[in-house]
Amino acid sequence: MLDTILFPLEWFVATIMVGFHKAFTFLGLPEDNGWTWALSIVGLVIVLRILLIPLFVKQIKSSRRLQLIQPEMQKIQAKYKGKKDQESRQKMTEETMELYKRTGTNPFGSCLPILLQSPFFFALFRVLHGLPQMADGRKDPIGPLTKQLAGQAENSTLFGAQLSSTFLNSHGAAAKIVTMVLIVLMSLTTFTTQRQLMTKNMPASALDNPMAKQQKYIMYLMPLIFFITGPNFPIGVLIYWLVTNLWSMGQQFYVIRRMPAPGSAAEKALEERNRAKGKITKKLTVPGLGARDEDEPTAEAKPSGTPGRSNSGGQQAGKGGGQRVQPKRNNQRRKR
Repeated sequence: MLDTILFPLEWFVATIMVGFHKAFTFLGLPEDNGWTWALSIVGLVIVLRILLIPLFVKQIKSSRRLQLIQPEMQKIQAKYKGKKDQESRQKMTEETMELYKRTGTNPFGSCLPILLQSPFFFALFRVLHGLPQMADGRKDPIGPLTKQLAGQAENSTLFGAQLSSTFLNSHGAAAKIVTMVLIVLMSLTTFTTQRQLMTKNMPASALDNPMAKQQKYIMYLMPLIFFITGPNFPIGVLIYWLVTNLWSMGQQFYVIRRMPAPGSAAEKALEERNRAKGKITKKLTVPGLGARDEDEPTAEAKPSGTPGRSNSGGQQAGKGGGQRVQPKRNNQRRKR
């Protein structure tokens, strides 16, 4: 069952890797060199991340909507705070779902790129794990990854370590050192990416809610999980994971700098840069909530002479626009 589901993805992974391998070989790299196959894995990451850019854009929009509706979410939570009866919980859920529907927010939209990358990750794991079997004929070739190419990939080394080697099944020191270096780098890039998101692209008000606390736990927990599970993965998979983290870090840095979250430190930095260039920072809006523009004066704080306020000259705005009304005299003679 699993083989049937993953075979198309394995075929896709093998096809992309072989395609980049042929391209690098054409450029003069040795076909049986570990760097050639490692760069082919890097090419696989680039192709996958380019294909996922539309989903990444949706992820950004979903994250922005979630951040913009946080004040409304907090109002709903405060409304039902301390109420643990079934009816209150049901009403709280209904109001929350209504808020999501009214603003077009998908709370799971930010997880789509990660979820869609996972099958390709496992497909690459199975391709690299099956290289020895394909090389000696115990396993059928996968698409253009023939028996000969599988043998080249299996025998190629990177700093003396085979790409299909893991920390646990390797006997030489080279494989263990390369594996541990990749695991450490992978864990550090994961932590840096999460920390960059929380410190620069989250408003101060959002750092106190349960979702932010959960992300903080994930920031410390995910590198630890990778450090524990990393010794089970082949070196080629660790390369894929590390390059994916580096891509995510760079992509996130670009988004934080150019499209920061509302109320975050990155947004203030963007406003300062735009102000220095004489540009106006465009405020984000969410359907169902109205415009978010902290710089626009409210109805109670509008300057004199604007519609909706009476100025010193006795000008008053009505529904149909501002009309002059003759001021009443306080010194009228009283009727005797």
